[in-house]
Amino acid sequence: MTKLEIHGAAPFDQEGDLASLRGDCARMVPHWAAPERTASRPVPPSLIHGVSVPAASARLLDSMSEYGD
Repeated sequence: MTKLEIHGAAPFDQEGDLASLRGDCARMVPHWAAPERTASRPVPPSLIHGVSVPAASARLLDSMSEYGD
């Protein structure tokens, strides 16, 4: 059996701005492994079914005027 370590969630900043969002992303970079670059091919529209966004992310982006109102 694998022992999973659970860390507390990062504090959510409802009043954050684009700079703090970019800072959060920069701190996460070491945790992400990028695959080797490959040539992308077009995806037929029939295979695209939509995008789901977590509610917390949608609220954060909705409250940021840099993304438009």
